Amino acid sequence: MPDDVATIWQRVSDEIRSSLPPSTYRLWLQPLKPVSVHGTTLYLTGPERVRAWVERRYAHRLERALRAHTSSLREIRFVSRERDAPSTRDRPGRSTAMQPNPSHTFERFVIGSGNRLAHGAALAVAELPGEAYNPLFLHGAPGLGKTHLLGAIAHYLSHNHPELTTRYTTGERFTTEFVAALRGAGAEAFKQRHRDIDVLLIDDIQFLEDKVRTEEEFFHTFDTLHETGSQIVLASDRAPRGLSRLADRLRDRFDWGLSAELASPDLPTRLTVLGRLTGELPVDVDEEGGTLREIAARAPANLRQLEGALTRVLALASITSRPVTPDLAREALEPGGQPAASSGRDPDTMERPSIEAIQDAVCAVLHLSRDDLLSPSRAPELTRARHLAMYLTRELTGHSLADIARGFRRDHSTVLHGIRRISNDLRPGSPLHDTLNESRSMLNDPDTPS
Repeated sequence: MPDDVATIWQRVSDEIRSSLPPSTYRLWLQPLKPVSVHGTTLYLTGPERVRAWVERRYAHRLERALRAHTSSLREIRFVSRERDAPSTRDRPGRSTAMQPNPSHTFERFVIGSGNRLAHGAALAVAELPGEAYNPLFLHGAPGLGKTHLLGAIAHYLSHNHPELTTRYTTGERFTTEFVAALRGAGAEAFKQRHRDIDVLLIDDIQFLEDKVRTEEEFFHTFDTLHETGSQIVLASDRAPRGLSRLADRLRDRFDWGLSAELASPDLPTRLTVLGRLTGELPVDVDEEGGTLREIAARAPANLRQLEGALTRVLALASITSRPVTPDLAREALEPGGQPAASSGRDPDTMERPSIEAIQDAVCAVLHLSRDDLLSPSRAPELTRARHLAMYLTRELTGHSLADIARGFRRDHSTVLHGIRRISNDLRPGSPLHDTLNESRSMLNDPDTPS
């Protein structure tokens, strides 16, 4: 990185700081650091939740300030770490391999009652690859830590067993590379990349469903690796028996080793995660008043929702220049509704709404009928409503993706896609955010029909 880039970034930061409240700058801009320059692009890094928020709200403002202070740099990009930037190089031969998130380590994994077995099995595999559990099959709903454990295994092997060849990928990437290899006459090279290795880690293996030729290739890859004693670790949103559209012989092999489920985090686990997240940011949280407990009670389904809830609370505190307190958390996460804790009951033991009640609430808010919601129509307004209802069902109930799919007359992949769409599009204060909160409020109202 050129020596003067740090000076340029300091000038950009000073200009931005003069136009923002001090708390906003300290929370969102101060953690960013320049890591490299490639062409006319400046690459910045920082905590993941900070990067995502700044990219959405301040990227254009930062680029305007950058252009005002230098003629050689025009754009800003955000990366997770220094070696992700184009100006640095990975080791030869590794350019096509996925790299795990640098924060996905065993040290940073929060152990709770719902993931203790999966964590222990993953650590055992990392310490004794090919000897402990082979294959190891991790399964659970999105956002519970499967990808974190896969990354932790990869990092552990890289630091403690550098002599081993490890390949970390996803079911989608495996499929894409296989199809490209067939079209480009590179099938043998593809096989070598995935079979001539010591450890294979594949996330979202359910992506192979209904892809007959890819399933066939993976079947032979699996057998080759298992016969040679290479370690196989797979992750999926369902247990092997739940992958109903996968070939029986593959599902049978997935059960050869250990299948470990990751369940929704309990309240102590959520509090520990929140404490760690807030400890990484320059923000004061009124924990004695129960702020973190308030946030944890409102995001029980998974850790991504928990982090998203914290981001919304911090965003409201930043925008309004107010301290992070339980009242502010309630306002950010449940505007217009009654706090879950106000009933005097433990939110973890409160009665959960039915799928039908959630569907009715969303339909009432959006002025639709349940028949419309469940119809085959793919009209944009109906598709969006379905996604909203699926997201709320996942958030407010303990139902599996398969159960939700049956309740909406869809397949599980449609449900997973809908939940991810809403998670990616959800922004504090947006119409989508308001619709979700209004639907939650109707479900909290005892007069709401079920």
